[in-house]
Amino acid sequence: MSAVSDPSSPVAAQACWVVSPGHAEIRGETLPPLREGEVRVRTLHTGVSRGTEGLVFRGEVPASEAQRMRAPFQAGEFPGPVKYGYVNVGVVEAGPPELLGREVFCLYPHQTVFQVPASAVLPLPPGVPAARAVLAANLETAINALWDAAPRPGQRFAVVGGGTLGLLVAWLAARLPGGEVQVVDTNPARAGIAAALGAGFALPDAARAGADLVIHTSAQPAGLATALRLAAFEATVLELSWYGNRAVSVPLGEAFHSQRLTLKSSQVGHVATAQRGRWSHRQRLELALSLLTDPVLDQLITDHAPFDELPRVLARLAGSAAPDTLCQRIDYNPPSH
Repeated sequence: MSAVSDPSSPVAAQACWVVSPGHAEIRGETLPPLREGEVRVRTLHTGVSRGTEGLVFRGEVPASEAQRMRAPFQAGEFPGPVKYGYVNVGVVEAGPPELLGREVFCLYPHQTVFQVPASAVLPLPPGVPAARAVLAANLETAINALWDAAPRPGQRFAVVGGGTLGLLVAWLAARLPGGEVQVVDTNPARAGIAAALGAGFALPDAARAGADLVIHTSAQPAGLATALRLAAFEATVLELSWYGNRAVSVPLGEAFHSQRLTLKSSQVGHVATAQRGRWSHRQRLELALSLLTDPVLDQLITDHAPFDELPRVLARLAGSAAPDTLCQRIDYNPPSH
C-alpha cells in the first residue's frame, strides 16, 4: 500500500506536454490541496495510444474535430501546447477511506500525480495487475467495435491490422463459438501473438477472402483496400482506423457494389447504438477491466520506458522507426512505503 499523503498540502507533479507538433517536454506543476470528493492518485503506469497520440504529437488533429477529440482531463488546446492522454493506472494516496491504497484506472494524461473527482477512477478488479491494466482503453474500443459489428457464432472474421487494437479485436472474436479469425498484417512477427490469442495469421497477399465480417485497424489506405477485397457477399467492413487530417483513397469500384458491401465506421466516443440504452461509458470500461485477467494479454505490451523518456518515446512512435512496437507502457517511480 502506498503512503497516505496529506490532502491539505499542495503537491508537486510532473506532466508530459506536446508543446508544438513534433516536440514534447516534461513540465512541472503544483497541485492544490485536495477538495472534498476528490482523490489524489500517484501514477504507476501510463500507456501510449499509438494511433491517436501519434496524430496529436504530429499536429494532425483536424480543427473540425478538436472538441470531439478532447481527452477527459486534457489541458491546453490542439495543436499545442497540450497535455494529452487517457491511459493512467495508479494508487490512491488521499481521498475517501474506501479508496485509499487501491490501484485504480483513470482516463488521465501522462502525469506523476494527479487529482480528480473520486467518481472518475475505477478500482482494478482482483486478478488484474496494474502493469496489464494499461490495455483497458484499447480493449474498451475493441468491445465497442464488436458491439457495432454485431458478430455471430460461426462467422469468418478478418482483422486487417495487427496492432494492439486489431489483436484485441481478434482475441474477443476468437472467443465466439465456431468462429474463424484471421489477422492480416504486413509484419510476419505478428503471427505468433495472433496464434497465442486464438487467431490465425496471413500476410495481405495470402489472406483468405470470403470473410463474413472484416474489421480494419491499420490506419493505412492499403489496409482498407485489403479489407474490402476480403469481404464476402453482403458482408460488413468495419472501419476502426482514424486518419486525422489525411485524405484517404477508398477503392469503391471493382466489386464493391456487385458484392453489396457495407462500409461502416466505429468510434469509442459513443457507446454502440445497440447498447446505448442500457450501458454507460463507465460500465463499458468496467467490462474491459474485468476481461484483463488473462495473462496471455501481456504479450501485447512489447515495450516499456521510464517516464522521463516519454518525449523521446512519443517521437519514436509517431515516426516509422518502431514497426514491432505494440502497446508502449510508461513506468513511473513507485510510491514510497
